[in-house]
Amino acid sequence: MTIIDFILLLIVAGVCGAVAQSLVGFSRGGCVVAIALGFIGALLGTWLARALALPEIFAITVGGQSFPIIWSIIGAALFAAVLSLLSPGRRIR
Repeated sequence: MTIIDFILLLIVAGVCGAVAQSLVGFSRGGCVVAIALGFIGALLGTWLARALALPEIFAITVGGQSFPIIWSIIGAALFAAVLSLLSPGRRIR
């Protein structure tokens, strides 16, 4: 995997994480949090898809590595929803 492939993978994960954050309505942090959320969502989403014997709906290949777009968004949305339930609410003054 070259540096260009790695940067492209980071961009794709960031977009998936940002889409998941906007779906859930939970946004803490910036680009780094969205990228981490995209990667965690990819792990959680593919695990969930394999456990339920569901096919890979839409995946792109970057540098020989397959990145599941739809399962990443679904997994990241689930993870962000759990985080929003566990985090304390914002206080309004």
